[in-house]
Amino acid sequence: MSRIGKAPIPIPDKVTVNLEGLSVTVKGPKGELSRTLPEGVSITQDGNHLQVSPTSEARRSRERHGLSRTLVANMVEGVSQGFSRKLEIVGVGYRAQVQGKKLVVSAGYSHPVEMVPPDGVTFAVENNTTVIVTGADKELVGNEAAKVRAIRPPEPYKGKGIKYEGERILRKVGKTGKK
Repeated sequence: MSRIGKAPIPIPDKVTVNLEGLSVTVKGPKGELSRTLPEGVSITQDGNHLQVSPTSEARRSRERHGLSRTLVANMVEGVSQGFSRKLEIVGVGYRAQVQGKKLVVSAGYSHPVEMVPPDGVTFAVENNTTVIVTGADKELVGNEAAKVRAIRPPEPYKGKGIKYEGERILRKVGKTGKK
């Protein structure tokens, strides 16, 4: 049995959970998320805790046990606290700004790159070089942050580009002169 899957999921005060078979709907101050869990697991609510358990000892059921528990725990945390990813922009002339809901990034191309966030995700910019992607759905926030990073991934020689906060860039030594 999965060690992660065994742990109960605490439900905060302002969060409500609705269970209908394998579909789980979680509502909280940051929004509402719903997901259908895969076959082979069952979810029950007792008081202010959720418990995910496998329906059988089949390999598929055991594989999905920990995954399902983590997905539901991320939903509960997302609607109560939310998730965010910070990206840093490194490079002369590289900057970002928010226009309405759009993120506009100038990253060395002949034109600025515009990104429109999907529902449930917001962009914020601090001092032109730090982009913060926030939202209730962890998967969506991570995907949008990856799309922003993909505009100009960091290069290994000077380290210029868009990187996650705290990401280490493996640097390469450049050319050496003739002796």
